[in-house]
Amino acid sequence: MARPEGKLKELKTAELRHEPGARRDLVVTLNRRSAPRLIAYGDDFWYEKLPAGTRVIYPPPPLEPLADPDAAIRYALLRPENADPLFAQLNPNMRVTIAIDDISLPLPQMRRPDIRERALNIVLQTLADYGVDDVHLIIATSLHRRMTEAEIRRMVGERAFKQFWPERLYNFDAENRAELALLGKTEHGEEVWLSRRAAESDLLLYLNINLVPMDGGHKSVAVGLAPYQSLRHHHNPATLRQCNSYMDPTRSALHHSANRMGRLVNQHVNVFSIETAINNQMYGGMLDFLQKNEDRFSDWDRMRLKGFRWTLGNLSEPLRRQVLNQYAAPYSMTGVWAGETDAVHRKALARVFQQYAVPVKGQSDVLIVGVPYICPYNVNSVMNPVLVQSTGLGYLFNMFRGKPLVREGGTVIICHPLRDQFHPEHHPSYIEFFHRCLRETTEATELERNFEAEFARNPTYVHMYRYGHAYHGVHPFYMWYWGEPARQHVGRVIAAGCEEPEVAARMGWEAADTLDEAIAMATSDLGRSASITYLHLPPLVIADVE
Repeated sequence: MARPEGKLKELKTAELRHEPGARRDLVVTLNRRSAPRLIAYGDDFWYEKLPAGTRVIYPPPPLEPLADPDAAIRYALLRPENADPLFAQLNPNMRVTIAIDDISLPLPQMRRPDIRERALNIVLQTLADYGVDDVHLIIATSLHRRMTEAEIRRMVGERAFKQFWPERLYNFDAENRAELALLGKTEHGEEVWLSRRAAESDLLLYLNINLVPMDGGHKSVAVGLAPYQSLRHHHNPATLRQCNSYMDPTRSALHHSANRMGRLVNQHVNVFSIETAINNQMYGGMLDFLQKNEDRFSDWDRMRLKGFRWTLGNLSEPLRRQVLNQYAAPYSMTGVWAGETDAVHRKALARVFQQYAVPVKGQSDVLIVGVPYICPYNVNSVMNPVLVQSTGLGYLFNMFRGKPLVREGGTVIICHPLRDQFHPEHHPSYIEFFHRCLRETTEATELERNFEAEFARNPTYVHMYRYGHAYHGVHPFYMWYWGEPARQHVGRVIAAGCEEPEVAARMGWEAADTLDEAIAMATSDLGRSASITYLHLPPLVIADVE
C-alpha cells in the first residue's frame, strides 16, 4: 500500500470531506508494492507502474450537493450580496440582458438539467412575474466558437429555447462592430468594449459556472462579452508572464486587468452576478473507480477497469471520440450566490478551493501530467497539438497556489499521443498557426509581434467566426501564450507516448515512445535522487504547495 505523507487530523468523517487542511491522505508516496496508476492519455487511459518514491496527488472527494438547488437559487436571488433582491430591481418598462457562460465549462458536459437551465428558468419566471418582457439571452462566447443550435438547446433547456431562440437567444458576436460599445479606458489605459445590448440594458444579469478559480468575478462580463480590442490588453505574453498562478486570482496579472475592466463596466452598467459552484463528481456509476486510489481498488474495480480499457481500445478513433464527447458527468451544485460582483465571487472562490485544494510539501524535479481528450476549447471537437500545449502547460502546470509543483528548471512530462490533427471547422486558424507560425518561432513575444494582428484581422477567419463555428483567428495565439509561465519556469518538456515526434519538435518539446522512456530521459542527470510528482487527473485538484 502507498503510505500517506502526513497523518490525518482527528476529525469526523463529515468534517474530513470538507476540510482542506485534513487532506494529507490525498498525497501518497509509492513503494515497490504499489499498484499501477491510471493516467489520462488523450482518448484513452494508461495503467502504468510508476517508480518507487513517486509522489501522487489525488483530488479531494466530492463535496455534498445542495439538497434543493432550486430553493437555493431562489434564496440567492432574494438575499443577494450587497444588492437589492432581484425582484426589487424590476419594473415592466426596463430592458434586461442575461449573459450566460458557454459550454467551455464544465468538462465533461453535465447531466441535464444543466445548472444554467435551472437558474435561467427561475430568473425568467421572476422577470415574467414582474412584467419584464424586453429580455435578451446572450451566450458569452467572447472569441470562442459559436455554439450550435443543439448545444444551446441542451444547455438552456426547452423552455428558454422555445421562448427566445433565435431572435432573443443568440451567441455574442465580437466582430459585429455595430453591436459593440466603448465604455472608456481604465487607469492603465486598457480599452473596455462591451456588447452594446448589455451596455445599454437597465439590468445585466450574468449567469456563471465556477469549475476552477479562473472563472467568474469581473472576468465573466469583461471577457465573456468583450471583443479582441479589450482582450488584447491581458491575453498577451507580457501580462501572462506576471501571473504567479492562474489558480490564484490575487496573484494573477490577467485577473488584475480583468478586474479593472470589470469595475469600469460596473460603473456604467447595473450588473447583477449569479455564480454557482459544482463538486468534482466527474465519474459515477460504472466509472466511479476512475476517482479512486488504485491501491484501494476492489476486484470489481479492477474488472471494470479492464472492461473499460478493452472497450476504448476496440473502438475506432472517431467512434471513441464520439462516445467520450457524449458522456455526461453527474456534477452537483454545491453553492449559489447572487448580487454585487466582488462579494459574490469571494464566496464562490471559497467554495471552489474547499472542493479542490490539497496541501503539498515542496517541489519536485519532475512533474507528470496526463492530458485527456477534452479541454475548454475542443468540446465536441478534436484536441489538436496547440490545445495539448495549452492544457498541459497552461492549465495543468498551473494547478497550484503558492509555487509550482515542479522546481525551476525542472521537467514536465505530458502524456498524450500528440497527433497532427485539427478540426477544420472549429480550428481553421490553428492549422496555419501550427504549420506556418510555429515553424518560424515558438517565442511568444515574436509570435505576438509578427503574426497576431494579421490573424486577428484575417477576413476569412473573421467570416468563419461570425457565420460558421470557428474560434476567432487570434485564438491559437492566446492558447500558446497560456503556456508562457510554464515555458519560462521549466527546463524541458517531454511528450510521453508521442506518436508523431515531429509534432513535439515543432513545439520545442522532446518525444518519448513510453512513459518509462520519458522518466529515464527526465532523470538521466539526477539518477535515483530525482524526485517525481504525478498530478492524478481527472478530476481536478489544486495543490497548495508549501
